[in-house]
Amino acid sequence: MSRPDYWKTRLDEIAQILATVKKGKVSVIAKSPGGRDVHLVEYGEKQDFKRTANYSSAIGAKHPRFYADKTGKKPVVYIIGAQHGSEMEGIAAIMNLIQMIETGKDFKGDTNPFLADCINNCRLLLIPCANVDGRARFPYDTLNDVLHEDFRHYAQGRWKHNNELCMYPMCKEVHPIKDAVSVLGSYFNDAGYNLVHDNFFGTMQPETQAMFDIADREAPCFTLHLHGGGNVKNEIAHAGHLPLYVKEIIQELKLRAKAQADELGLQTLLNEITHREDTFPSETFNIMSAMHFMCGTNSVLYESNQGLDFSNYRPLETEWEGKFTHEEILLHHYVLFEQTIRLAQDLLS
Repeated sequence: MSRPDYWKTRLDEIAQILATVKKGKVSVIAKSPGGRDVHLVEYGEKQDFKRTANYSSAIGAKHPRFYADKTGKKPVVYIIGAQHGSEMEGIAAIMNLIQMIETGKDFKGDTNPFLADCINNCRLLLIPCANVDGRARFPYDTLNDVLHEDFRHYAQGRWKHNNELCMYPMCKEVHPIKDAVSVLGSYFNDAGYNLVHDNFFGTMQPETQAMFDIADREAPCFTLHLHGGGNVKNEIAHAGHLPLYVKEIIQELKLRAKAQADELGLQTLLNEITHREDTFPSETFNIMSAMHFMCGTNSVLYESNQGLDFSNYRPLETEWEGKFTHEEILLHHYVLFEQTIRLAQDLLS
């Protein structure tokens, strides 16, 4: 499918762009089951939080400062793209953010003075593509105008027993899924694991373990988990099993992002704080939840519009709320990044 020049989502493009990074540090943090590199980009100096305990023990001692004393420190913001290899909107946004930090302008030639200078106000940690195996198997570089059925075929795959599409959320019924499918979707790494639902209390996949090691080492104020949610309005979505105070912080982020999006004429969905953990079955426990309880981060699930073509499929109401352009998708990520950094600064001031 056609894509604008500023929409950089391929693994080779990521490698080429990261090779030009001068203001930050680039490292390989994991090898995927398929033998591919997972990269981290760090901007700003690593800070000494004077740690004397892990997060659980620090909370047991009634104060997180024993895990990370952030007094007088810059906030740490951690942004993770493409935990599902077919959800490339976050990759494009992160690559343009890197270009803006490095050169003052994104690949479109536009600038955002706050984001271009953000590394002077925070420590920024970026994983452009967490699920490199899935991204390598996904044949598109953009989802704009991709037919819904084709997207599902390559994203979630097809069941081996009947060759039907592994639709969402039924694609989570088998985990790891590799032996149950005839087509392994890009939701999963080459071993068939959905990183969002890895075994967080046991042996994790190398990509997931690396993401958690960084979170533990850095104690980020915010972690943004960037996803694609069909043709939904862009939204900071509900994440289950988070303490109420974290939900209230995330609600404040939603309000700030909504206000800026409204000023720019961007459509966004504002959903309220929900309490659903006491239902059966309980609200999903996933990487967002687990990462909070490992390091105390305000863990944010962002679902981006993907610009899909639904002409051959009657979508659920929650899957169709408009078809956004590449520019609209990118701009809303910039709103999310800016408001997250600003709120992180306010929380530590």
